[in-house]
Amino acid sequence: MTSIYERIGGEAAMDAAVDLFYRKVLSDDRVSGFFEGIDMQDQATKQKAFLTMATGGPKKYTGKELREGHKHVKDKDGNGIKDEHVTIIIEHAGGALKELGVPDGEIGEIAALLESVRSDVTNS
Repeated sequence: MTSIYERIGGEAAMDAAVDLFYRKVLSDDRVSGFFEGIDMQDQATKQKAFLTMATGGPKKYTGKELREGHKHVKDKDGNGIKDEHVTIIIEHAGGALKELGVPDGEIGEIAALLESVRSDVTNS
């Protein structure tokens, strides 16, 4: 079976999707505060590696487990990531993929993948 990674267009598609995703996230006041002071180039590189691995592409992700990696994440007011923030992030991911012409079926599969790690990201 062909991986989601291959079906959406491989490395070039993943790069474009993550870059567009972060443009959307950083322009959204509801979630942009979680990224203040973050090296966004490094963040995008880690995100691309993680999503590449998670969607069946080459396994180059060497970062922390999701729960550990998000445990310390706070917004500008000191609040941690909540369910509503994850929902916004999933919506932006879907919007970026849609804008890039990814078929709805693959967008749904990626959304389900992101949904499956919700509790790890919120540490709940």
